[in-house]
Amino acid sequence: MLPNFTYVRPSTLNDAVRQLASPGARIHAGGSDLLGCLRDGIFPADKIVALGRLDSLRGITQSGGGGLRVGALTAVADVAASALVKERYTALAEAAAAVGSPQLRNQGTLGGNICQRPRCWYFRGDFRCLRKGGDTCFAMAGENQYHCIFGGSSCLIVHPSDTAPALVALNAEARIVGPAGERVVPLGKFFVLPSDNVTRENVLEPNEIVADISIPAGPPGLRSGYRKVRGRGAWDFALVSLATAMVVSGGRVESARLVLGGVAPVPWRLDSVEKAIAGRRLDAKLVAIAADTAVKGADPLARNAYKVALVKGVITEVLTGLVEPAGGPRGREEPEALDGDLA
Repeated sequence: MLPNFTYVRPSTLNDAVRQLASPGARIHAGGSDLLGCLRDGIFPADKIVALGRLDSLRGITQSGGGGLRVGALTAVADVAASALVKERYTALAEAAAAVGSPQLRNQGTLGGNICQRPRCWYFRGDFRCLRKGGDTCFAMAGENQYHCIFGGSSCLIVHPSDTAPALVALNAEARIVGPAGERVVPLGKFFVLPSDNVTRENVLEPNEIVADISIPAGPPGLRSGYRKVRGRGAWDFALVSLATAMVVSGGRVESARLVLGGVAPVPWRLDSVEKAIAGRRLDAKLVAIAADTAVKGADPLARNAYKVALVKGVITEVLTGLVEPAGGPRGREEPEALDGDLA
């Protein structure tokens, strides 16, 4: 059952921030995650601050310098359907289209998607785990087939968002509004590892709101994409995903940003792979080096070692699709499905 709470619908962003100063206040954007958390008793709520009247936080607009601004209340479905996003930021459009089901994409918001709580069944279940103030990560010795292989330390969650890896790959920033005013945080620094704070997933303070996401104009020739491997074609979260934002010219990698999802408590940027391929000709040999480099440092658990092979497979598949044939550049091709991938 849902707990008892007061429900307010502020008409301005400043009023919403003021309402969030109340003890036990929670933000309601699309609500697809909030209501589940309240029903499952993951956290209490004395007040729900609904943002539905804040139309200034909706919409997709071009910004100065050729970039893009996406309001945090913009529905995930609208991000996926935007011709502007599809044309210039393919990775984000593909990631948004891969979120949940049509119903969830229409209800959920971009801000909510990047800020959703972990889907670990111990965190969501009747267990007082570390993230809920306990002293045990039950996944360490329990059912951990969907948990992390990178960055886990004391807590083994994976970040559940599809859009977050794409936004990190696209070098996006979040504009955050709170009692002290505004601040802008790169998405690459927005998420928090368990080793830094085991009770938090991001840098938001309790009375702060993500207002919008800004994506800078990419360099000429930028190609981006999002590949998601999951157990079935809808509803499922990623077992492994990969967001890429690359410039390959004349067969040579001029720039690259690669970010994994489904394998770490935060979107996991592959800095070592980016350095390994930068300035080099992209061919089968370099693709193999990238795949091997991507899994260095992986620390699989008793039940999720398969994710190591999936990471290598996704890296190989995506980068192979960018290798130019002997006759010159080719258009984008649909990748063949990995074994076991129904997406």
